[in-house]
Amino acid sequence: MSDLETDSGRLTFKLVYYGPALGGKTTNLVSLHNRLCTEMKGDVMTLDTQNDRTLYFDLFPLGFRAPTGVLIKFRLFTVPGQVRHDATRKAVLSRADGVVFVADSQRTQETNNAESFQNLAENAGRVGLDFEKLPLVVQFNKRDLPEVLSEAEIVERWQAAPWPLQLASALTGQGVVETFSALLGELYDRLDPEMDFSNLLGLPKAEFIAGAMGGHGVLP
Repeated sequence: MSDLETDSGRLTFKLVYYGPALGGKTTNLVSLHNRLCTEMKGDVMTLDTQNDRTLYFDLFPLGFRAPTGVLIKFRLFTVPGQVRHDATRKAVLSRADGVVFVADSQRTQETNNAESFQNLAENAGRVGLDFEKLPLVVQFNKRDLPEVLSEAEIVERWQAAPWPLQLASALTGQGVVETFSALLGELYDRLDPEMDFSNLLGLPKAEFIAGAMGGHGVLP
């Protein structure tokens, strides 16, 4: 979970993009990286393979300094989607503070989405995360493609779930920043009661989200 180094005044959060193979996790991260205006933004590290764009993980460090002087950093990862890389998925998921589940909106991918989400729940338990309390946002990606589930169908199937839903096309950038913002909001709500962000950081929720995205600005 989040790592607060009190002596150095640094708070680091680990956020993970999880989902089926070729669902758009890597594209989400690259698109988000291109759009955020941050004080400290590192390079995206990507490893492509023949069968899955992400073999291990991508990450980029984000950071900003709170009014109290605490340096807040975010480490963003994706996991490999293919089943044979499950050990790597568990390793990347370990100690995560929040998760974006990237589902594929194509009708042909419903089974893969369901199996991957079940895998997320199971692996969370295996690495010691409380899945019921884990900050989580569900994104339905690839809205720009034909033969996708309608928004009404998605809402109907997920309306009873406690997690925020986002619709996106990571390839065009639609919904990418909104998904990240929603996850930051879930993260703040989950951790504020135990960490007292208002006093520790001097930041209400809206300013925490804005700071993580580089003030209030994102690139078009």
